[in-house]
Amino acid sequence: MQSLHQSTGLLNPSTATEKPFLNGTGAGIASLATRPSSTKFSKVVKGTNPVNPGRVRQSGSAVKAILGGLGALNPLAAVKVKAVVTVKQTVGGFLADTVLVPNTVADLLGTSMILELIPAELDPKTGKPKPTVSSLASFAGINGTEIKYQASFGLSADFGTVGAVRIDNLHIREMFLKEIVLEGFATGSVNIECESWVPAKISGKPKRVFFSTKSYLPSDTPTGLKKLRTDELVVLRGSGQGERKKGDRIYDYDVYNDLGDARPVLGGKENPYPRRCRTGRPRSSKNPEDETRALYFYVPRDEEFSEIKTAQFGVKTLYSALHALVPTLETILIDPKLGFPHFTAVNNLFDQGLNLPPYSQTNLVSFLPTLIRNSAEASNDVLQFEVPPTMDRNSFFWFTDEEFARQTLAGVNPCTIQLIKEWPIMGTLDPAVYGPQESGITKELIEKEIRGYTTLDDAIQQKKLFMLDYHDVLLPFVGKTRELDNTTLYGSRTVFYLCPAGTLRPLAIELTRPPLDGKPQWKKVYVPNYSSATDVWLWRFAKAHVLSHDSAYHQLISHWLRTHCCTEPYIIAAKRQLSAMHPVHRLLLPHFRYTMEINALARQALINAGGVIESTFAPLKYCMQASSAIYGQSWRFDKEGLPHDLINRGLAVEDPSAPHGVKLTIEDYPYANDGLLIWDSIKTWVTDYVNQYYPDSQSVSSDAELQAWWSEVRNQGHEDKKDEPWWPTISTQQDLVEVCTTIIWVVSGHHAAVNFGQYAFGGYFPNQPTTARVKMPDEDPTEDEWKLFIEKPEQALLATLPSQIQATKVMTVLDVLSAHAPDEEYLGGPIEPAWRDDPNVKAAFEKFNGRQKEIEGEIDARNADSSRKNRSGAGVYPYELLKPFSESGVTGKGVPYSISI
Repeated sequence: MQSLHQSTGLLNPSTATEKPFLNGTGAGIASLATRPSSTKFSKVVKGTNPVNPGRVRQSGSAVKAILGGLGALNPLAAVKVKAVVTVKQTVGGFLADTVLVPNTVADLLGTSMILELIPAELDPKTGKPKPTVSSLASFAGINGTEIKYQASFGLSADFGTVGAVRIDNLHIREMFLKEIVLEGFATGSVNIECESWVPAKISGKPKRVFFSTKSYLPSDTPTGLKKLRTDELVVLRGSGQGERKKGDRIYDYDVYNDLGDARPVLGGKENPYPRRCRTGRPRSSKNPEDETRALYFYVPRDEEFSEIKTAQFGVKTLYSALHALVPTLETILIDPKLGFPHFTAVNNLFDQGLNLPPYSQTNLVSFLPTLIRNSAEASNDVLQFEVPPTMDRNSFFWFTDEEFARQTLAGVNPCTIQLIKEWPIMGTLDPAVYGPQESGITKELIEKEIRGYTTLDDAIQQKKLFMLDYHDVLLPFVGKTRELDNTTLYGSRTVFYLCPAGTLRPLAIELTRPPLDGKPQWKKVYVPNYSSATDVWLWRFAKAHVLSHDSAYHQLISHWLRTHCCTEPYIIAAKRQLSAMHPVHRLLLPHFRYTMEINALARQALINAGGVIESTFAPLKYCMQASSAIYGQSWRFDKEGLPHDLINRGLAVEDPSAPHGVKLTIEDYPYANDGLLIWDSIKTWVTDYVNQYYPDSQSVSSDAELQAWWSEVRNQGHEDKKDEPWWPTISTQQDLVEVCTTIIWVVSGHHAAVNFGQYAFGGYFPNQPTTARVKMPDEDPTEDEWKLFIEKPEQALLATLPSQIQATKVMTVLDVLSAHAPDEEYLGGPIEPAWRDDPNVKAAFEKFNGRQKEIEGEIDARNADSSRKNRSGAGVYPYELLKPFSESGVTGKGVPYSISI
């Protein structure tokens, strides 16, 4: 028995499969081999003796009794069909509590699972469903990491096309079903793509139904599948009641009320926010508005990281970092205020590392091998960070104004810089609360900085002035953030000038504190003045504050909100409203994998009260409230596509004659240059795909499932924005192409651009400090504060930057978030089975795949072009974040299909 399970070959189907039988009433089963008694068998196979289910007599009548509920052999069988079922072995692991252990006895008895073939069409004479045909699948061997089963069927001449397969899992545990291939048809094999968990019969959960890879619009659904199509969606929607349990497949909506510690509920009129997946956990006794927190956050079963994929690498490693390493750091770095005494101590994180408790207690090296190494001298682990590639090229990269400006176009947050279109710069906040609205950056100051180039008026007319504007979004949080310990905050504006060489030069930084504690508004403008040592250091301090604002906005908005958070409603609505056989469901499916799982982990330990984000990023405790405020003020679906985003920020104008339909305001803008290549390739692929299924606008507007999906995205998933006039409708093929292209861009290109460079740019934290702990030296300083600044400005700057525990926490998480899993699936990489089985779709996808390979070469050529100064030059880190493919690990490149980390 043991050798059979270890075999790499398959058992002989003639000895490993049952004879077929037809559902319904009928007589005996011919030539069915008798089986020995089995208690487990009798529990899961219909027809056992209810008085003595453990006893099965070896007689023809007893066999009929066991299988009677399944029906009799079809006497009119005209076609013999063989089913080959592939089940993936699960490996268990750090997060897993379910591992498939093949039930050897049950498998050999042929009691592993029952396959029921469902005809695609109704009986044309009666208008009723045709009989289905069922067979017990028998264990056929193990091939690598896959378990094979086989079943045989006899189909009558009038059975017609197989439209679906219903599975009854007779194992004692759930199993991960990869695919079913039906062979024996004159027209070729029928492929049933599954890639899904099938619950055990004893769980009481419904049997699973899987459709063939042929896609159908609702109106084209074969008559025999229409009810199944509807019923399956009803199951996925659930009742909206009760607590969701592990293994459930129910998708529903809820607000963010599970972040803990009485944080404001996100979602609703007061704090607008996208919706998350409903878990139904009990309400907190301390705060009835809050949902209780638990060790396990429900995620629909098929949204969880597959235990058979090494894609679990990402979530397991992140889980280890959050739940093992971060608490360990907190036990070592006891003083949360302890900063770095000098920059050498910062460099030691890369050169020497940080000693951790004995590895016999923590065993972190097995979970975080890229971060933790064993000490040869002692029985302890050492946390030692890799030198970020930016620092490896130029150890002083973070200190220069050139790099400060360059990263607004080619860094990890290149999607917030905007064109200055009018002067003076004005805010929109209530002056009675926040002070004067007009910026302190004056015309005279700007013209002094750009003298010899142009005038202010000409610079605005020629589109030469740009800005990072974190003034109005942060100012409302300054007062309450300053009430917290060991932190401070400002609203900020930074103005840049576009030089003739195509690079940006910072001209001025404005920091603002609103009226506070009886003091009037404090506002100060800093310029890169190198005629005074004091001014030089004040400029460096001002840059540190702006960088902390940029880092926080990047993490909270550009990354979390615009990709992870806003995507979850698209997924929930798709699962609830688009059948698995719907072509749009199959188009979007690879772009939705694992996002809900990683979002649930974020609610557990990243964005929760006291989590990594709240403890390390400005404005700390108020991070998620700030995210909610910005969502309410500025998020618009119609501006999330790359061309519209660029136009909205003034970084491009529409130009039908331009290669991508837009002309860039800054020609050498690496994020936009490369992003538009990706955007266009996605749009071409989506256009080809949509036109394959929708011949005209009528077919789009009349698609009930499609319209229900998009309506639910707007009215439930983004309920707090449902009345906004900018929501696009889906009435034509072009509308559908734009919506799907936007979603795919957000989860692939946009997410890659803001995620996989996090360690490269934030691994050396002075380059992207996540918070500032001390106010500017010249803001109402005490005598001692000013003395420290004048005598030891480096020490004062280190006191402003994140503390040791904040920095090491962030560096750890950024390292993990920036890594690709060994089997990452990249844009244009693996083809979906449903795409493969349609010749036209397959051809369109192959063109898409080829285009990604071409883009790789185009990006390499751009990085080698010395005229592109924002991505090449001495010590300059090349821009590769939108190169489609990558090796595993922290590489600073690669565009995965989905948000999987």
